[in-house]
Amino acid sequence: MIKSKKVPLRMCVSCREMKSKKELIRIVCEENGSISMDHTGKKNGKGAYICDNIECFNKAKKTRSIERTFEKPTDNELLLKMEEYINRNK
Repeated sequence: MIKSKKVPLRMCVSCREMKSKKELIRIVCEENGSISMDHTGKKNGKGAYICDNIECFNKAKKTRSIERTFEKPTDNELLLKMEEYINRNK
């Protein structure tokens, strides 16, 4: 009998769908209070995930779901970096 590896699932802060970690972008609030994207998935701090598509990003921006998740305002620089990252292959 072959055991298959369990795929880790995480919930998108915008659309609230459960997806595999590979389909999502991790955002982390570090101990110093700064919020950044975590491409490695190994940064310390409180993490949240968002889908790697522009519709979810725009919805998160409009509803401020990232800000509510971390209970602090996000700076425009982070939002611009995220938008560029999402649009990188389109």
